[in-house]
Amino acid sequence: MTTVLENTADVPPNPATPGGGEDVRGLSQGRIVTKRFFGHTGAVVSIGVLAGVLILAISAIGIGPIPGWWKYTYLQTPPLVDGGKPTLQLFPFSLGDHPFGQDRVGRDMFAMTMRGAQISMFIMLMVGAIAALVGVLIGSASGFFRGKIEAVLMRFTDMIIIIPALIAAAVVGNSAKSVVALALFLGLVSWTGMARLVRGDFLTLREREFVDAARLAGASNGRIIFKHILPNAVGVITVNTTLLMSAAILTETALSYVGLGVKSPDVSLGLLISANQAAFATRPWLFWWPGVFIVVICLTINFIGDGLRDAFDPRQKKFALRRVKETRERPDLYAQPTARGPVASGGATTVASGGFYESLDQPRDMGEGNDDGEGRR
Repeated sequence: MTTVLENTADVPPNPATPGGGEDVRGLSQGRIVTKRFFGHTGAVVSIGVLAGVLILAISAIGIGPIPGWWKYTYLQTPPLVDGGKPTLQLFPFSLGDHPFGQDRVGRDMFAMTMRGAQISMFIMLMVGAIAALVGVLIGSASGFFRGKIEAVLMRFTDMIIIIPALIAAAVVGNSAKSVVALALFLGLVSWTGMARLVRGDFLTLREREFVDAARLAGASNGRIIFKHILPNAVGVITVNTTLLMSAAILTETALSYVGLGVKSPDVSLGLLISANQAAFATRPWLFWWPGVFIVVICLTINFIGDGLRDAFDPRQKKFALRRVKETRERPDLYAQPTARGPVASGGATTVASGGFYESLDQPRDMGEGNDDGEGRR
């Protein structure tokens, strides 16, 4: 029988390996999480892409009374040029008058896509914020206080869960007069999963030693919840919020696609796809650009969520292949000289994958002073 004895005490930490072998001594929890997150390439690139889409959408056509740099708005109907074909050119690069083309009445698709991205991202952010706030409040209260409070809040959560969210959102969206009302309702029916996750985390954390220490120190329930338990649950909350935001933009797209979401004359990405689905065979660019922006926004949100999950979870570690190769090439890194040889073991020892293989079938040499006087070890 063999076992692996890990011995990495003499191996210097590799700061270039996020989460595995990194030197985080003396760093606060916030700095450790930040360091791990910015070591996640996909998440960092996704933040840049999402920020670029948001800046482009706001700066191009403006927001509210603030005008943008693009010469058309999403409500203008200039004359139809060349059948509405896109004027975007890559070599040499040129936007032209209508880079994304024009619809059948002449409206500029670039301006309409930017407006749709604004509306869809506004709904996404508002739904994420409302769902996170309601879910954290209900989940933390039920998980911390237990008893009757937990029973009432969880039964209320179960009642919200059994309501078909998409059907209810369709009914509200059909009668909603504004985008804010639609986003508010979507947020108020999307918090149930968050509440269950936060409750489960609070049930575990409330039994930890630091909570008992805070109670003995005279801390109030509010201080224990917001100063001691909630910061330890921020990983679950943050990751689930990104998932809620990604689901919100898809829900809004589905509602607008069937005509029950955002209403004309305003536009959203789902409404643009729905309005131009009949022209997919003849003028596919009217369908492509809103679809591309939906895919990009959802993918970036999901990648950011993956990066946050890896950053907050201490068990997420990358495999340091370079350290294993160095170990195999330099076995002296793990050879610890003793009085009887490099390794105090009666069995054969080899180095593989950063550890010693020590045979347990032979008795260990415990030293001359470790017997019981009768020769037994």
